Amino acid sequence: MELLDFFITSAHAQDAAPTGGLMSFLPLIVIFVIFYFLLIRPQMKRAKEHKQLVSQLGTGDEVVTNGGLLGRISDVGESFVTIELADNVQVKVQRHAISSVMPKGTIKSA
Repeated sequence: MELLDFFITSAHAQDAAPTGGLMSFLPLIVIFVIFYFLLIRPQMKRAKEHKQLVSQLGTGDEVVTNGGLLGRISDVGESFVTIELADNVQVKVQRHAISSVMPKGTIKSA
């Protein structure tokens, strides 16, 4: 036994100080509140704004897709929109693939 005590120090039991149940969960609660305000809440706000943007799409709007395509909406469906990229060049994309609506005249200046 004494040989092992040389390599491993003996552990001595400590008296555990009784703490309140809420005090032991306080760091966890603080971390959750920080995550909520720094990560969860801004993401929910962005998702709500994007949902509103997608619901207000209309024919003639100039938009940019998630893939970076710039074009004018020529037809709006329930799940898909048709975007005219150039003369006689049209693509059909899902509504949620629209990342932003550009101001009128953006295509002419681009």
